[in-house]
Amino acid sequence: MREHLGFLKTSSTVVKIAAWVFLFFGLIGGISIAMGLVPGNPRWTGLIILAIYAFFFFFFYLIAKIADLLIKIINEIKKE
Repeated sequence: MREHLGFLKTSSTVVKIAAWVFLFFGLIGGISIAMGLVPGNPRWTGLIILAIYAFFFFFFYLIAKIADLLIKIINEIKKE
């Protein structure tokens, strides 16, 4: 497992960045639809889009946190 520490650290950072990107674009899209700036879409779909992208954010952020926890566990095992 020690040889995978670099991959875990890198992938954790990439997944965290992806989570924030999903949240940013979800907020932009959801708020613009909810405010009525996008013609042809009812305003309530903006709330659904916000909920979906918030779920994706928390899901990806949770995956990254699990990878961080795995890194800490491997480092603790390495000390012994």
